[in-house]
Amino acid sequence: MNQGRIWTVVSPTVGLPLLLGSVTVIAILVHTAVLNNTAWFPKYWQGGSAVAAAPAAPAPAAAPAKK
Repeated sequence: MNQGRIWTVVSPTVGLPLLLGSVTVIAILVHTAVLNNTAWFPKYWQGGSAVAAAPAAPAPAAAPAKK
């Protein structure tokens, strides 16, 4: 392990929960920022109307068979 000596300074029973807790807090903050700063997400939660599908183009008429 590259940084293995850190555990001679900080006990793993303290360091690991701090590390994992800080990663969790950062992930929650990033997700909250993304969800609060997008225009589509509040509409999604409110059940915004679905975008109407464009009408399908009529199928081209079959060419007459050659004899």
